[in-house]
Amino acid sequence: MEKLPILNQEQIKHKVRRIAYQIYESNMNEKEIILAGIARNGYELAKKIETELISISPLKISLCKVEIDKKQPLNEIKTSLTSEEYKGRSVILVDDVLNSGTTLIYGVRHFLNVPLKQFKTAVLVDRNHKKYPVKADFKGISLSTSLSETVKVILEENNERVELS
Repeated sequence: MEKLPILNQEQIKHKVRRIAYQIYESNMNEKEIILAGIARNGYELAKKIETELISISPLKISLCKVEIDKKQPLNEIKTSLTSEEYKGRSVILVDDVLNSGTTLIYGVRHFLNVPLKQFKTAVLVDRNHKKYPVKADFKGISLSTSLSETVKVILEENNERVELS
């Protein structure tokens, strides 16, 4: 199947920077925020957002890796930070693509077990095919695609891109 380029490396960089500014604007009164990236691409995207936030804001950023079994999302969710470390804080759950919303909704559910100051979500690509009532508060791009199409985010060093196939 043919791969249609959606975003190139430079465009991804611009989207990440814009998301970082939006996160900062939403958290200007905070001293610290938690970027909770869903394992693999969500976590890689969270690291990119962290780099941008460090360059544009005085916020202290803590990264948290969130591991969700995407095939069995009811399985225990593991995080690299303890619940005490994000209790009462502003948390942004980050993933690369919002497809059906399954991964994000289970990630949201995990964080709802702890009282937080604020909770938001960020994605690079929002496909608008939600099965669950979850939305991206911060998004790089919205795509109207068919359910049979696949959006792939590749975050390889010096070869970042988003493709539709």
